[in-house]
Amino acid sequence: MPPHILRIDCPDEPGLVHKITGVLFNAGYNILSNQEFVDLDAKHFFMRTAFEGPTAPDRVVSYLQQILPADSVVKLVEAERQPIVILATTEAHCLGDLLIRHYSGELPAQIKAVVANHETLGDLVKPFGIPFHCVSHKDLDRAEHERRVLEVIDGYAPEYLVLAKYMRILTPSFVAHYRNRVINIHHSFLPAFIGAKPYHQAYERGVKIIGATAHIVTDDLDTGPIIAQNIIPVNHTYTAAAMVQAGRDAEKIALARAVRLMLDERVFLHGNRTVVFE
Repeated sequence: MPPHILRIDCPDEPGLVHKITGVLFNAGYNILSNQEFVDLDAKHFFMRTAFEGPTAPDRVVSYLQQILPADSVVKLVEAERQPIVILATTEAHCLGDLLIRHYSGELPAQIKAVVANHETLGDLVKPFGIPFHCVSHKDLDRAEHERRVLEVIDGYAPEYLVLAKYMRILTPSFVAHYRNRVINIHHSFLPAFIGAKPYHQAYERGVKIIGATAHIVTDDLDTGPIIAQNIIPVNHTYTAAAMVQAGRDAEKIALARAVRLMLDERVFLHGNRTVVFE
């Protein structure tokens, strides 16, 4: 049986680690790994525990809910490959990287489909045996296009959506449909250089590092909770075009890392911040 992952998110109080691990020990489970963190300012506790045992641990959740502080969030998941759908437009580097990692078993996910608003990447996806859907936005208003995209996505029942350079701004209605389950890669080291052409903005400022940021999508453009970031050093010899080229490596690494962290249940949302157990 694959190990189970227990996530606890609750107000802090003395003895929480003892209480939680005691429940697992008394039920006969073996703890494989345990990580915890307390936000001292907010007095809030986070814990991720991987454990194994011979029986289904459904009762663990109900018992913990009785002994933990009020408003505790207790989540129990199986450590298994979760379904995702990738959204893309025409740029291949992030999508290609995810497809290769999935093919080689590096990504703890089942890529159920790739959905794009152009046909460009269909030939890239085809050899991997993954369904490719082109839902063109041409001659459609944003609401109607998103309705058609969601119609395709919902048929695969994904746990997460991954925006692999999907160059469309999502409406609040779309975001709400997959609240806190849409992962985006932004080609900049946020919060700097939000919006279009961030590498060109960076070039104009003469920066010495460029980066990429993977974050949860919210209603506000490029301001959602940050999951992972990656940087690359640059210097005065780099043109804006060279920065774009170099930045693609940062983008695909940051996105793959963020997807893995989310799928491994290592990311806790904490307001507009995250607690990430590496």
